[in-house]
Amino acid sequence: MIYLDHAATTKVDPEVFAAMTPFLQDEYGNPSSWYKLAHSAANAINEARERLAEYVGASPREIYFTGCGTESDNWAIKAAARAKADKGRHIITSQIEHHAVLHSCQALQQDGFEVTYLAPDKTGLIDPEQVAQAIRDDTILVSIMHGNNEVGTVQPIEQIGAICRERGVLFHTDAVQTLGKLPLNLADMPVDMAAFSAHKIHGPKGVGAMYLRRGVKLGSFMDGGGQEWGKRGGTENVAGIAGLGKAIELLQEHGEQDNERITALRDKLLEGIPERIPHVIITGHRTQRLPHIASFCIRYIEGEGILLGLDEEDICASSGSACTSGSLEASHVLLAMGYPHEVAHGSLRLSLGRKNTEEEIDYVLEALPGIVARLREISPLWADAKREEEV
Repeated sequence: MIYLDHAATTKVDPEVFAAMTPFLQDEYGNPSSWYKLAHSAANAINEARERLAEYVGASPREIYFTGCGTESDNWAIKAAARAKADKGRHIITSQIEHHAVLHSCQALQQDGFEVTYLAPDKTGLIDPEQVAQAIRDDTILVSIMHGNNEVGTVQPIEQIGAICRERGVLFHTDAVQTLGKLPLNLADMPVDMAAFSAHKIHGPKGVGAMYLRRGVKLGSFMDGGGQEWGKRGGTENVAGIAGLGKAIELLQEHGEQDNERITALRDKLLEGIPERIPHVIITGHRTQRLPHIASFCIRYIEGEGILLGLDEEDICASSGSACTSGSLEASHVLLAMGYPHEVAHGSLRLSLGRKNTEEEIDYVLEALPGIVARLREISPLWADAKREEEV
């Protein structure tokens, strides 16, 4: 099997699994307890917090463990809006955010908040000047993702954050796809809140984290015990947090080398697929792009058919966002970028990980043209396009 859907999830690294196992078996103590059995669990949480903080340029006190990136986004956006509601009720985000952000903003609209959804350009970029022009006296929060999970475009969050800081507006970024892929030094970046997820970096599912800059006051996400400094009640997922810590350690050891190799494989896909298949559009920004995502619109056929054809060749990929790939709707990201429905329906995302090889990419480049050709032979859109070319 060739797995090219790492933007959806990643395989747990064997070293991560080994780091988790003790806390699923012998070291089962509750980290809030006082006896020795609990101390190892508490130490594992503290070590993971310190490691993640060091990796993203934060202090351990600014890292809060959550159940996933979606939870982190929900907490940051909803709690920030409610904390600042006495100043104003206007929020700014973009049309191409992950649904964790979009649906959180829509939920706030039901509570009387007003949300401005900025449109990207054709490459998926949000112009910082758009943000500056959209900020009003009653704007309390801006949320713009760091790297897009569908097309890979990397946003200029330093410039956007600087504008927000100058105007006294909180700035949140969904950094789920960029953790481990792009350098992060939050101490020097004008970011107030950021979301992370373990299962995108060869860690376990069910564990995430939120960065909350010191001095930013948010209400609790979940009421209960005093865990996470009273902000998120409930016994911690010790094994999962230990796994996240180990995944970060592995990134520190060889993440930079992995990304260099992954970028080369990504570029081979970006160059090779349009060379071998006519009427293919590369989506996303060509250079301001995450190292692991190659995305396309293959015209005159449906993405679902492409995925089925690839699956028959034992190739795992996705069409649009993995979180919504079960839907027949066209990608909201591609529609926002200006692609018509019939083009957006032919989307294909190939996302790479540390175990992918050049031989696997060669196999994909060999298999995909035949799949596309077979699908186009039964496509009425392709028949119409050929007739137009003949005319």
